[in-house]
Amino acid sequence: MASNTHTADRRELLTTTLTAASNDCWLIDPTPETIAAVVDVASDADSLPRLRLLAAEDALKTTFEDFLVASRTADLIADDALAVRTLDAPTANSLILTDEAVTAVVAAGEQVAGLRTDDSEFVETTRDTIADRWAAADPFRLRTPAISQIRATLAEEIGAAIREDFDQLLASLETARGDGDGLDEVTISLLIAAKNEVLLYDISKWGEDVGIASKATFSRTKSRLEESGVITTEKVPIDVGRPRLRLQLGDDRLREAPTDTLAAVATEILT
Repeated sequence: MASNTHTADRRELLTTTLTAASNDCWLIDPTPETIAAVVDVASDADSLPRLRLLAAEDALKTTFEDFLVASRTADLIADDALAVRTLDAPTANSLILTDEAVTAVVAAGEQVAGLRTDDSEFVETTRDTIADRWAAADPFRLRTPAISQIRATLAEEIGAAIREDFDQLLASLETARGDGDGLDEVTISLLIAAKNEVLLYDISKWGEDVGIASKATFSRTKSRLEESGVITTEKVPIDVGRPRLRLQLGDDRLREAPTDTLAAVATEILT
C-alpha cells in the first residue's frame, strides 16, 4: 500500500522517491525550486535511474539562469543521466512518475509533501499519457557548457592554480545569476583571472572557446568591473600589435580576502 511522504525539503523527497525507482523516471511540470533540487540530487547520487524532465519553458529558463545549476545540468545531459524537454501546457500538479507510483509534489513553505499512489491502473494510465506528451515535446536547448568541461579547459589553457581558485570560489556561492542575486559566470571568471593576474585576452579567449560568453561580453564586463574598482589593468607589451591587458584586483579588500570570501567582498563593492 502506498504511503504519503512528508519531508523537510524537496531534496529529501526526491532522494527518497528516485532512489526507490527501478527504471527511468519522469518529473512533470516541476517548479524552478524542484528543478534545482533534481539537479542537486542527480549530481550527488552514485546511482539513479535515468531522469526525464518535462517542464514549462519559463521554469527551465528561470532555473538555468543560475550558472551553478545550468553547468551541472549540462554534465548530466552529457552523461545521458538526464534529458530535458519543454512542456506544452501545465498539468494539474507537479508529478514524480516511476514504474511503481505517481507522486504529486505539494509544497508548504520550506516543507514538502509527496502524495503518492501505487494503484497499478492509475500509474499505467499516467505513464502512457506522459509518454505521449514526452514524445511530442521539444528538447530544451541548454546553452551553458558542462562544469567538467569548464574546469578541464581552464586548467589546460590557463593553469591549475586558477582552476583551483575557480572551484573554491564556486563552492562558496549559493547562486550565480548576476541579476543582483550573486555574480554571473563572466564576472566570476574575470575575478579569478584578476586574482591570478591573467591576461584579459587569455581568459576571454578561453571563455569564448568553452562557450561561457563572447569576447565582447568579457570586455564589457571587464569595463564595468574596472569602473567599480573591483579590478584594474596593466598594459603588457607584445612583439607585434597593441599591448595586452593584465588583470589585477583593484581593491585592497579583495587582495587581502581568502578565495572563499572573494565573491562576497566583490558583491559588497559592486552593490
